Amino acid sequence: MGNVATLFKVYVDSGAEESVSSGIKKMKPKSLQLEEVAFGIKVIKVLFVHTDEEGSTPYEEKLKGIKGVNEVEVEEQTLL
Repeated sequence: MGNVATLFKVYVDSGAEESVSSGIKKMKPKSLQLEEVAFGIKVIKVLFVHTDEEGSTPYEEKLKGIKGVNEVEVEEQTLL
């Protein structure tokens, strides 16, 4: 059993970046970075490290449950 790093792209409502970031920080990610994709569309890239047994689904569901989040997608996933 190993550890897995999962990088999520979290698409947020315009103006909700700060409140979404605060909600994500409560989940204790390894890193969090705000990026502008195009013309005011912003995403928050969030990295979590977890066991392969645990999986990334619980993190994805928690991210989707944060108010102001439009969409969540896994950008990258790798074994450590």
